[in-house]
Amino acid sequence: MRLNDEVELRGRVVVLVPYKVTHVPRYHQWMQSEELQKLTASEPLTLEQEYQMQRSWREDADKPSYRGMGFGKETTMMMMYYGMTKLGIKTFQAKINLENTISIAMFQNFHFKEVSVSDVFQEATLWLTIDSCKRKWLIKQMKHVEEKRYSQRLEEAIGNIHQSTD
Repeated sequence: MRLNDEVELRGRVVVLVPYKVTHVPRYHQWMQSEELQKLTASEPLTLEQEYQMQRSWREDADKPSYRGMGFGKETTMMMMYYGMTKLGIKTFQAKINLENTISIAMFQNFHFKEVSVSDVFQEATLWLTIDSCKRKWLIKQMKHVEEKRYSQRLEEAIGNIHQSTD
């Protein structure tokens, strides 16, 4: 999504940056995990398919060993905060595998309500509509988030870190 092509969000434990070509090999490596594929309802892709997906995510306007450390919680809340404050999003939807009880509980803690369960797809659909009370709650939770301009130098540094850890 090019609207936020240069946006970097810094939280306490997470830094969110635009998904660039240099990130694809690491993402592809992560997504080889069968557990992660199941939890994210993802199919295994080839590296070339991952590059195609990255291009699609970047241009489309729609678009495991770290469990329990708060990364998912902060990432989700930061994306919701950005979507609410910068993009005007008023309703959020999450589709979660029924076996992923940890994620379902996390979204329920964010005040999402279950609106349907699909036995066929084995997933729950949860929604959150932002009213003034939930808006104040989310702003209070994310008051520490810093928005910066994403730097190409940071992207190169990330690439160097990835190469050194491979």
